[in-house]
Amino acid sequence: MTATLWIMRHGQAGQGHPDPRRELTGHGRAEVARMAEWLAESLDAAQRSRLHIVASPYTRAQQTAEIVAERLGGEVATLSLITPDDPVEPVIDWLQDGAHETPQLLVSHMPLVGALSARLIEGDPRSSLPMPTAAIAVLQAEVWAPGCARLSAFRHPADIV
Repeated sequence: MTATLWIMRHGQAGQGHPDPRRELTGHGRAEVARMAEWLAESLDAAQRSRLHIVASPYTRAQQTAEIVAERLGGEVATLSLITPDDPVEPVIDWLQDGAHETPQLLVSHMPLVGALSARLIEGDPRSSLPMPTAAIAVLQAEVWAPGCARLSAFRHPADIV
């Protein structure tokens, strides 16, 4: 059975310190809203109703996930192991433990989103998929393991008119 995983980078964030508390800019909110609309149009009713949205605990990722959840009618759970510099292996373990049962949307940061996407697609720990702010990579796989996924779609705000 093929499962789908959506990996999203948070929208544009403002400067600031400490990093975990940086918030989305107005531009960042607008680009996330465009991507949430694209996602809503891309998902069928069954996918929307079952989609599990998880976000990094960092403010900008939480804000991004909330915008998406509001548009899709879902709720956001926090996943502490998807902050910017976390290793991908624990995330892959987490996916293996339950991502086939429920479609997942992960909202996180670079470099994690790029490294996770590339590891699942290519298997090479040195690879990274470039992900602009608010970009979404759509992966499909029979099993969530390095090199076992395929990239079925990739969209970012500049693609959405």
